[in-house]
Amino acid sequence: MESIRVVVNGALGRMGREVTHAVLSNSDLKMVGAGEQEAIQEYLELPMVSEKIPFSSDLDSLLLACKPDVLVDFTTASSAIKTARITIEHQVNMVIGTTGLSKENLEELAQLCQNNKQTCIIVAPNFSLGAVLLKHLAKIASNFFDYAEIVEMHHEKKIDAPSGTAIDTARAMLQTRGKPFTFPKTEKEVIRNTRGGDMEGLTIHSMRMPGFMASQEVVFGGLGQTLRLRHDSINRESFMPGVILAIKEAVKRKGLIVGLETLLNI
Repeated sequence: MESIRVVVNGALGRMGREVTHAVLSNSDLKMVGAGEQEAIQEYLELPMVSEKIPFSSDLDSLLLACKPDVLVDFTTASSAIKTARITIEHQVNMVIGTTGLSKENLEELAQLCQNNKQTCIIVAPNFSLGAVLLKHLAKIASNFFDYAEIVEMHHEKKIDAPSGTAIDTARAMLQTRGKPFTFPKTEKEVIRNTRGGDMEGLTIHSMRMPGFMASQEVVFGGLGQTLRLRHDSINRESFMPGVILAIKEAVKRKGLIVGLETLLNI
């Protein structure tokens, strides 16, 4: 079986560097190119490999030269959409780990796959297997508790709040439950927004500070009891098994797939 040819877009970013290392460390994958908006050199210099990896800001030319099977994108929502338009036209599959994609963005990605029926785009707000399992367990518990809150904790440089994972978890819980959670109104809120954001009775709190990578806790409350579900990503390495799984599945599937749980059959 031939190795799956991979291009990493946003290769110099924090996640891009981790993905690059993971791809190079997997014998079933072959990194054939790297993209970056401000690439100023012809090749990506990597201490762990002797071969030269083509490196460019011109994605169209890079895809023509490298002929990858899959492009992995961990950039920004706006950049990922622009990248998808080019990538899918080249009949190259995609794995997108960028958060912040809107409903309209997902509809456009689905249409791109529809127009190019041999392609697949896998989008996941979180590639940590533990985070996906937490979401699954939270969905189950949502049928048994009327009160629930989500606390998500990330490093201080994360640009959005709440996290895409928290929003995705909340939506899944509400969809499973089929009705809003009970939100106890505070008669006097001394400091505004102390109770967090209200999403159909499900309160979401965001913490941003050094010491966290990505953590999420879902707390359920009932008469005389609480149930806490928590997952912690200690470092970016925790996302790599999910990314590698998505790359390998992208060459087997067609169309838009949202959520890693589909690949895990849960």
